Amino acid sequence: MEVWGDFACFCQPYNKVERLSAPFPTPSAAKGILSAIYLKPAEFYYQINRIEVLKPIRYISFKRNEVKCRVGNGPIYADEERTQRQTVALKDVRYRIAASIIPRAAFVGKEKQLYEQALRRIRNGKCFHQPCLGIREFVSYFEESDNKRKPIAEDLDAGYMVYDVFSPYDYVVCQKAKPQLSLYHAVMKNGVIHVPPYESPEVLKGGKVC
Repeated sequence: MEVWGDFACFCQPYNKVERLSAPFPTPSAAKGILSAIYLKPAEFYYQINRIEVLKPIRYISFKRNEVKCRVGNGPIYADEERTQRQTVALKDVRYRIAASIIPRAAFVGKEKQLYEQALRRIRNGKCFHQPCLGIREFVSYFEESDNKRKPIAEDLDAGYMVYDVFSPYDYVVCQKAKPQLSLYHAVMKNGVIHVPPYESPEVLKGGKVC
């Protein structure tokens, strides 16, 4: 599948206030795009296999007015809570995402049915909610890839990057689900980032975040 948009921002966990985008999507962000199109968490999960960068990596910097407090039960007075924060985002982006659908043990149907349903939704432009490129206001458009576009001819070592926020094995859809951060060494060669499977020793798995 190919995804594209005017802007993208894939923030790392250490960017607490000012947003600085990673040079290409994290596997977690790619999985989020796919999940916005087709998702049955009790039956399967996505395994991202490869991310290809189809347009040159270009950055744009701007400031935005945001509120400092979290949304709670009471009203928020924007004039009192407003602050300006810097965002360093990517502009004019396009990626090709290759992923596998991994059925869970509880799934009783055929794996082929899951792929066919996912492809129908992609081809018809259907989604549960509009996919985004890291931040909700950065809309992502999508279509089935014709494989005509070639990845950029660039190499880049992005260091350790977020792999996922939840474990695909023990993730249960409920309000009490605990994040379990994992990292991997993200390297782009000729515009292609190969993503190891979650059980690989290349994926560094931490404890649950309370």
